Formats: sequence, structure tokens, C-alpha cells
Amino acid sequence: MKLAPVASLCALVMLALPVPAAEPVPATAVGGLVQRADENRSMRLLDKAVARFREAGDAAFDEFNNAPQFKDRELYVYALGMDGTMLASGGSSVALVGRNVATMQDAAGKPFFREMLDTAAKSGEGRVEYRWMNRADKREELKVTLFRKVGERIIAVGYYIPRATPAQAKDLLERAVAAVKEKGQQAALAAFNALDGGFMQDDLYVFAIDLNSQRFLAHGAMPKLVGSDGHDLRDPKGKAIVADMVNIVSRKGEGELDYAWRNPVTDKLESKHSFIRRVDGMLVGVGYYTR
Repeated sequence: MKLAPVASLCALVMLALPVPAAEPVPATAVGGLVQRADENRSMRLLDKAVARFREAGDAAFDEFNNAPQFKDRELYVYALGMDGTMLASGGSSVALVGRNVATMQDAAGKPFFREMLDTAAKSGEGRVEYRWMNRADKREELKVTLFRKVGERIIAVGYYIPRATPAQAKDLLERAVAAVKEKGQQAALAAFNALDGGFMQDDLYVFAIDLNSQRFLAHGAMPKLVGSDGHDLRDPKGKAIVADMVNIVSRKGEGELDYAWRNPVTDKLESKHSFIRRVDGMLVGVGYYTR
């Protein structure tokens, strides 16, 4: 399979790619800063909602449902009773108000409301991760919710993480390497390429390259690359992506690389930071996209 279509795509977008005037912030720092900013916004909204609830009690629920001061772009406030009843929501869970959601599970089967109730009863506050519909993107995405128990009520605010974090990318790489060692190369590669193989979520996926031929053995987001020669593949800035990766793992056994690549979720060319490892004659990698 020829690599020309991918190279042509990179050539087309190269003219549109801005050249930074100064040294860019490292990818790991960018991703971390964005997530901290979202969490800080959520915490500020949660503090405001808790303060209002302490003043007005359950009368604040109508404000949580409708008042603009309890929304911040995609962020909103919701409230639960300690029995699991949804009492208020300024977002997509408004349809659940008045219903007991204690046993409700997310798309992955996680009983996240039960986890919130148990944590609140034990510790008074906490955080929970689950998958929930994001109205802005019209798709289920990973969400982190911060919550606090006030009397017999739980006040909560959550933010979405449609882009994977560095920790999630590293975790997927560890699972991919373990799969190669435990199941063998062919079985692992088949799982990396399969939609239901367990190695794709949101913008995270596994790719694998033969160290001798530099041909793609797996690519969760672009299966048409499998079998193609990546030696001359370059990003719009001219970085020899595969050649640089092979050089790194050949010398060190593992490493990291920044480059530009298409995000399968946004379908846009974005900055990517990949973690790579040498295993069983292959380069195995997972990368996350920075915002």
C-alpha cells in the first residue's frame, strides 16, 4: 500500500499550519494546563453552588436548573439526595430530576451515582469519572465530576475530557505492551486494529511499526496505513515521524515524540505527543492530542 495519500494530505495542510513565533510549551504541559483550568472552573462553580445552597436550601434547586449564574459554558450544577434522587440539573440530566438514579450505570457499565453516594457518605466530598452525553459535541465523553455533601444533599459540577490525558495514554501503552507479551504478536496486533479490540477510546489508539522494515503493523485510527512503509512519512513541519521514533527506541528502548497528526475525533490536524516502546521487534506507541 502506498503512502502517497497521507503524504499529500500533509503537504496540503502544511501551508495552513502556523509557525510559532517562540518556543512552544511542551505537550505534556499544555495538556495538564488545560485540564487544570477546566477543573478550576468546575471548582469555582461548585463553591458558588454550595454557598447558595447553604443560604437558600432546596429553594436553590430552581436556580441550579435555570439561572445563568450557575452555568459556565459547558459546565452546569446538579444535585442529588442521599437516597439517590436527582433533585436538580442545569444540563442533560434534567430529564432525570425526580427519579432515583442510585443504580444507574454509564455506557461502560459503571454505577457512578452509587460511587458518588457512597463516597459522599464516607468522606463528605470527592470526585468520580464516568461517560456522559456532552450536548456540545452530541456524543458520550469521559466526564470528571467534583461533588460535596451538604446536609442530606450532594451538590456536583463536572467537566468533560474528550481528549485523553498523558496518564491515560501511558496506561493504554502499558496494556498494549502487556498484550504483546501475554498473547503474542499476531493476536495483539489483531486487537490493536480491531474496532472492538479494547484498544481504542475517544482519541486514544495504539499503533505498531516493524523496526526492521519500518512498515506499519497496526494503526487503530488509520487502518489503511497497515502494510505501508513509514520511513519517509513526515508531518507538515517536515518531521520524519516514523524514522525519528525508530531511532529513539532503537537507542533507548523507549521514549517520546511530538509531531502533528490528524485527530480521529475532531478530524483536524493537531499537535500530538506519543509515548513509544520497543517490544518483540516492534515499536509500539500511544499518543494524546494537546489542545
